[in-house]
Amino acid sequence: MKESIPKFRQITATIKDIRRQYEEDLSLVVSVPSVSSEPDRFPDVRRCADVAAGLLRRAGATAEVVPTGGHPVVHASLVTDPGNPTVALYNHLDVQPADPGEWSSDPFTLTIHRGRYTGRGATDDKGPALAAMTAAALARDAGIPLNYHFLWELEEEIGSPHFASFLRERKRQIPADSVMVSDTIWVARATPSIPYGLRGLLPATLSLQTARSDVHSGVAGGVARNPLLEISELLTRCCDAETGRVKIPGFYKGVRRPRKGELERSLAVTGFTAKGFARDLGLTSIRPNLSTDLDVVKAFSMMPTFEVHGITGGYTGPGSKAIVPHRAEAKVSMRLVPGQDPIHIARLFREFVKRQNPDIRVKTFPALQPYLGDHRGPYARAARSAISAAFGKEPAFTREGGSIGAVVAMDRILRVPISFLGLSLPSHGYHSRNEHFDWGQASGGIRMFLHYFGEIARIRPPRRRRTAKG
Repeated sequence: MKESIPKFRQITATIKDIRRQYEEDLSLVVSVPSVSSEPDRFPDVRRCADVAAGLLRRAGATAEVVPTGGHPVVHASLVTDPGNPTVALYNHLDVQPADPGEWSSDPFTLTIHRGRYTGRGATDDKGPALAAMTAAALARDAGIPLNYHFLWELEEEIGSPHFASFLRERKRQIPADSVMVSDTIWVARATPSIPYGLRGLLPATLSLQTARSDVHSGVAGGVARNPLLEISELLTRCCDAETGRVKIPGFYKGVRRPRKGELERSLAVTGFTAKGFARDLGLTSIRPNLSTDLDVVKAFSMMPTFEVHGITGGYTGPGSKAIVPHRAEAKVSMRLVPGQDPIHIARLFREFVKRQNPDIRVKTFPALQPYLGDHRGPYARAARSAISAAFGKEPAFTREGGSIGAVVAMDRILRVPISFLGLSLPSHGYHSRNEHFDWGQASGGIRMFLHYFGEIARIRPPRRRRTAKG
């Protein structure tokens, strides 16, 4: 970054002075239980949008809470000069459900201890969103010639069902030359990552009812069908439990394999080890067929999967209850990779289940397409430079195993380069109990974003837009 940018050194040196304000803001947004998947939380999600818009206005942006067919989107703009390049900053503020009984503290009250921020949404994705907002305000004060549009979604955790329609309706009001997404995970604390690919997602439920009610196993056992056993048997036919290989015919057809040397280059930079990965995630063991570090990286980032998230049915209380359950349900999903079409995979899945057990009902939910971008060009170079400058470590360009539906929508509708500059770590408890973030990643992230903004402010896109007004 050019040293001529006014006040830049002074601004970056005072990041520590804004720590208290950052923690107060994070505490405020974490306190709003914006669980998008729970209908009873609809007012809370809206309240979170209002709180977020207020924080953006305080930072100097013009902010609006935009209604959709579901939960709203917060759209804000911070314009330094209409002639300057514009970056759209995407984050989401909705969160996963949280069972207070599983947490060491109230999940919707931010707990701060020695720079560790515990609370639902702290790392996914409220903490990174506030770091990006803080950096944008500091960059404006530093004189970086760049405009910002904030796209803060509140439906990411349920597949972004209305984000594409929001983008289509607002496309002319989002004059972005590029997009920056801060909703991804590093390989490890010591190995910064810049993803350029995401897996898609196909969620589904399997349900089976074989009687009007539970029956006594001593009276009907051996005669009554057991839906828990039948669904369990079907699951083992869908996927090999030992290796994870999906057994649905045609599932792997079209899968685009990693490019030659792609995995090796990533590993060489990150220093990734399967042992460290398992330790960060709290895994006591991994699948025995994954014998090398390369196997592990490939499995969690570049290959499709079939996972079982939960099975319900029968009696689950204390002690024993000798019944044959009348109903069972399994929640499953398939992570998909480039070359796989979710609609086609859903059809294969339904047909396979019907052949195995025609009484089992399949319900699929809106799917997310896989995404594969590029790790070359000026924005990729800017991202690499920003991470190196802020964290003092060389980043690796990797594919991420998770899914972000909004990215595919932005790629198709905005048609501009997309960069992924995430701050979350595997140890932060994404979607898990005691989710947390930390000041080290937040402050480093603010520095990273500042450097990135300075770098991309010098990139002149091939087609300039006339205005950057929100």
